[in-house]
Amino acid sequence: MKWIFEPWPWYVSGLLIAAVMAALLFTGKNFGMSSNLRTLCSAFGAGKHCDFFCFDWRGQRWNLWVIAGAIAGGFIAIHFLSDNPVPQINPEVVAILKQRGFSSAGSSYLPDELFGNTAFASLKTIILLLTGGFLIGFGARYAGGCTSGHAISGLSNLQLPSLIAVAGFFIGGLLMVHLLFPIIFN
Repeated sequence: MKWIFEPWPWYVSGLLIAAVMAALLFTGKNFGMSSNLRTLCSAFGAGKHCDFFCFDWRGQRWNLWVIAGAIAGGFIAIHFLSDNPVPQINPEVVAILKQRGFSSAGSSYLPDELFGNTAFASLKTIILLLTGGFLIGFGARYAGGCTSGHAISGLSNLQLPSLIAVAGFFIGGLLMVHLLFPIIFN
């Protein structure tokens, strides 16, 4: 049973993702978390205030099961299938993060400085979280989907716009980590 508590090899999880994508492809459905959130907002009546949410969400009801599965799966994985919920990070990265003020680096799953209760005591952190949330929401809408939708569904359907979007996601991530992150946290 030790294999349950360790990350699965890429060839196992990759085959499982491919099987799910094949099932969705054959049923004419697309996967992506931003579409799940659109369905949820529409179900709660957001269509009364914004035309983007004005559609028959009942046809996308299966998306709500994806959200429930992600929440339940995460809970089961962290509480029952993980003997160490803190990921192992390269010691050099831990040292760099601690230099930048992240004292919880290497000892917690998420940095307490950004996601703990004390984060809301800092105006800088609140502005960063709000700006990041806005940019992610705007970007997902502007790109016609989120990273999971483009990288998993779009690429498996051989869509050129998804390839361009995924390249943009990676370039944006590299720019953030190597250029903006050091500026923001120095």
